[in-house]
Amino acid sequence: MSDDDETDDDPPSDAEETTDESADATDESTDEDAETLPVGVKLGSTRTVISYPGDDGEMETIRTLTCLATYEDALTGEERVLYGEEAAEEYPDRVQFMLRSGLPEDEDGAALTERFFESLVEVHDIPEDSGVVYAIPTIDNEAGLANLRSVVENSAIGGAFIESYPESLCGAIPAFGDDLEAINEIFIAINMGSTNLEASAYRRGEQLAPFTTGAVTGNEVDRQITNYVEAETQGRVNIDTQTAREYKEEHADFEGFEPFTDVIQQPGGGSHEFTIERSVMDAVDEYVDEVVDEFANTFLPELANDHMKVYQLALDRPIVLTGGMACIPGIVDEFAERVSEALNRDVEVIASENPDLAATVGAQRIATRLADSQ
Repeated sequence: MSDDDETDDDPPSDAEETTDESADATDESTDEDAETLPVGVKLGSTRTVISYPGDDGEMETIRTLTCLATYEDALTGEERVLYGEEAAEEYPDRVQFMLRSGLPEDEDGAALTERFFESLVEVHDIPEDSGVVYAIPTIDNEAGLANLRSVVENSAIGGAFIESYPESLCGAIPAFGDDLEAINEIFIAINMGSTNLEASAYRRGEQLAPFTTGAVTGNEVDRQITNYVEAETQGRVNIDTQTAREYKEEHADFEGFEPFTDVIQQPGGGSHEFTIERSVMDAVDEYVDEVVDEFANTFLPELANDHMKVYQLALDRPIVLTGGMACIPGIVDEFAERVSEALNRDVEVIASENPDLAATVGAQRIATRLADSQ
């Protein structure tokens, strides 16, 4: 055996061992020091919102209609997918809104929602090793909730963790401050959504007496607007619910509504110009009355019966409005005035600056706290 052979067979020196160990330690340190990207998600019946910090530290917000449409590629014959506003505008005849009831109701709905969410995540290149918190509606539908959970858990994101919290809790968080102050509060939250009206009391993050009704919804307001427009124009104008929602979002205003004019194309050619003076505000005005009635005469008695002390404490604190309908200018003050009259006591009502984004913002803040705790 040569000296060279003996050298090759010798064990590594201490210096070599130290170098290898240092490299391993460096690799481990790098893995441990890598920060988890905290992502907030709300898959809503009308819109989906995703929020996460960008490379510059500023918050990135993705907001799009929860819908998709498929079409055939003219060159390859392959099936392509469009989602969001682009799908609704280009393929109104076959666009699919997967969460009309608030949740994926069956396997087909879950598959469509999963396809939509995958496309959204892929286009925006959200990292796989992120930590995800998603907001869930307060609906007594175990199968639908399981489908929603499957959609998020089967997606390409959330490799670090995936958690869910009530939508009304997430939505209340931005209304109380810049952090997670709401988690330490006792309060009532009302979620004014498209498909359901929800109310819950919260005691330091614990959800109490959750209440849901599908009788008072933003979608019902849209349907009422279509009826009222037809009546106001003596049957000359018929609009669809998509147009009614656009009227509501652009023109409804308790602080300073102004009549507006629109134009429709006549079936036989030409156009018809018309002005809306009452239809939009009549519909949203009735909505607020119905919300107050459900809140004062159904939810609060149930809360008082089950949790009297929380009921007493919560009415001395601000009530939080969340959800898309809470975006209507002046609706917070209008609700406060009407519910104070119904309860014969002064009630304070608050909302975040952007109630339609609030649930996602709150979920993202929870994700940040969970990522930090890891």
